[in-house]
Amino acid sequence: MDAKALGLLILAHLVTDTTTGALPAFLPILKQLHALSYAQAGALIMVMNLTSSVIQPLFGDLTDRLSLRWLVPVGVAVSGLSFGLIGICPNYLALMAVVVFSGLGVASFHPEAFKGVLGSAGSRKVVGVSWFMVGGNAGLALGPVMIMAFYAWGGMNGTLLFAIPGVAVAGLILAYWRHLTHKNGKQTREKAQAERKPLRGRLKPLAILMGAVTLRAWVHTGIAAFIPFYYVSVLHGDAVTGGSLLTVFLTAGVVGTVVGAPLAEKVGPKRFFVVSIAIITPLMVWLQVLQPGLWLYIVLALVGAVLLSTWSVVIVMGQQLLPDRAGTVSGMLVGFAMGLGGIGATLMGVVADHWGVATVMQIVTVLPLLSAVVALFIPAGNRDYAKAAQA
Repeated sequence: MDAKALGLLILAHLVTDTTTGALPAFLPILKQLHALSYAQAGALIMVMNLTSSVIQPLFGDLTDRLSLRWLVPVGVAVSGLSFGLIGICPNYLALMAVVVFSGLGVASFHPEAFKGVLGSAGSRKVVGVSWFMVGGNAGLALGPVMIMAFYAWGGMNGTLLFAIPGVAVAGLILAYWRHLTHKNGKQTREKAQAERKPLRGRLKPLAILMGAVTLRAWVHTGIAAFIPFYYVSVLHGDAVTGGSLLTVFLTAGVVGTVVGAPLAEKVGPKRFFVVSIAIITPLMVWLQVLQPGLWLYIVLALVGAVLLSTWSVVIVMGQQLLPDRAGTVSGMLVGFAMGLGGIGATLMGVVADHWGVATVMQIVTVLPLLSAVVALFIPAGNRDYAKAAQA
């Protein structure tokens, strides 16, 4: 395992994903400043997810075919530079534009970075992927802290500070560029292309996995986008504290990712995913009977830890299914499914406008059970994937 290369990619993942985590926490402020409806606020989440996630399979397929390693530093820099402008946007159209460019930076970074992780992790690919996901989850958790701290310090102009981490990490990557490019050199790329197999026989299990992951993504984006609104409109709290709830949810997800990987190895990825995602429903029921206080934070932390513990498991299952298309499958699972989750956030915004945020939380409570049911039909174990690949 190349610890230096892997550590740099984890750091880059952390910095890139801070923008994704920061947007939901900043929505209540943007909503008030620009007089947005819940549907318009949810549409910003949708656009961020569409541009940062849905098109990731396209970038993934390109990186499986071409040498596009330069997308790693460019993606980090573009994501931070674009999102830094969100505080000085004069209108809703400008907000949409900066969200689009920031999302494109995120989308271009992930597939090539995942391939870099696989090359740097050596024989310990599960461990490498898990820690790479920890970096992303840590970035999602730090995003709300950063955006609210920058806002408290400099007002709306304070969001410009978001550009600094992205540019700095992009510079570190370029300084280490020769070593990183050596890890995924021409011979490795040609070997991967030579081993590409037809998708026939693997589309059905892939579709089932995508369905379960999409429903899981709706749960994740529903909580991330609306827990601040829930705290403000239903529990009558303030926006800054609502942002801290999101930080607790995402920070607990970092812990869940670390703890979940070894547990999944013991009980099996499929069983771990089904049980974990099903547990979310009773936890959400518990959450909605609580008032502001310590227990609200504790239960939300449990939800975040259990929900986000399934991320590395999903990636490993996808790579088992499509080992010859590492960039594509990472783009589809991390990207496309999360992008569809953004569409769910927009629909939930419409629900919130008509029936209130409390109704949205009730919908989010039911969705984990649907995801668990779909996941029951995923072929389990390497033997099933191997048979599919030989079909």
